[in-house]
Amino acid sequence: MNAICIFCGSNFNGDENLALAVDQLAELMVEQNISLVFGGGKVGVMGLMADAILSRGGKAIGVIPGFLMDKEVGHNGLTEMHVVENMHQRKQMMNDLCDGIITLPGGFGTLEELFETLTWLQLGLHHKPIGILNIGGFYDFLLKQMDVMVQQQFLKPTNRNLLLNSTNPKELLAAMHNFKALPDEVWFKNQKLT
Repeated sequence: MNAICIFCGSNFNGDENLALAVDQLAELMVEQNISLVFGGGKVGVMGLMADAILSRGGKAIGVIPGFLMDKEVGHNGLTEMHVVENMHQRKQMMNDLCDGIITLPGGFGTLEELFETLTWLQLGLHHKPIGILNIGGFYDFLLKQMDVMVQQQFLKPTNRNLLLNSTNPKELLAAMHNFKALPDEVWFKNQKLT
């Protein structure tokens, strides 16, 4: 992988374990010569991640819509900054520029980015590894909801397993390096309509 896209919050809650995980992930990425692709902000977890990469001599590429330059305070010290027209272009460009995706804690926008790119993977529109770095159990309930989707036959087990999950940055990167996309495009059989 030459570049990893990080989806994460434009806020930071002060969690020391999250800050430590960001530092560990940045260190590993720079050691492995992996560039950061992210939402382009200098605030929140986004800013922490970009600064951690840049302070180690790594490459940080931001993608931000013009209308968010002020709201998310666009980072002005990046290796590259792409200003796009809208959120759709942002996601598409971030996906185009990366070889894998990691999701850190965040809010609605972070989840929306995760699920759109995960849906693209399920549909075979890309074959990039997607992982969650589940710091302090932040995504435990989300992962449990995905298991409920499988139990209730709205999500195939094969597709549920497309999402990698770890609490350890090193383990997550290793899993991403070994990832082989095998989505199941066959829908559930024996469905009855009443």
